[in-house]
Amino acid sequence: MRKFFYLAGTLALLLWPCITTAGSIEPTRANLFATEEGYALSADFAIDLGSRVEDAVTHGVPLYFNLELEVTRPRRYWIDEHVLSHTLTYKLSYNALTRHFRLGTGGLQRSFDTLPDALRAMGRISALPIMEKNTLKSGESYEAVLRLALDRSQLPKPFQLDAITTRDWQVDAKSLQWQVSLTGEGK
Repeated sequence: MRKFFYLAGTLALLLWPCITTAGSIEPTRANLFATEEGYALSADFAIDLGSRVEDAVTHGVPLYFNLELEVTRPRRYWIDEHVLSHTLTYKLSYNALTRHFRLGTGGLQRSFDTLPDALRAMGRISALPIMEKNTLKSGESYEAVLRLALDRSQLPKPFQLDAITTRDWQVDAKSLQWQVSLTGEGK
């Protein structure tokens, strides 16, 4: 029995590089800042979808991405106070007739000639309204966590099974956490 566990452990260590993800989405910068109406988010993401996911979108498979922001107020002797959860969904698709990539959020859609241009636009968030001005209290510090991730549950059904079982569909979405104060100082 020991030999079995030893062999299984050795095999797992040898195969570990094969289990890694094919692409990644990593936030490189984020900032919450005050505006006249409230607070807005600016952020940059480094997006690498991996060859399999890029190939799928270039052949007409629409991809959905969720931008998630959570703001909490740490408390010393109690659980953190939940201040805000904000989610924005992006749809990235390719139109073979016009040979353009489309990036949509809600009713707004933009067209791009190349996939890198569309990914660059999705990865650059500038002055996105997030919350009203009275949401944060003066003199308090807050923690914000930001993440952009591929939503595999919105893939067409035949691709969902492939996305679960194949490493090529794994896009590692990293989170960025930073401190926010009323003046909007962030990372």
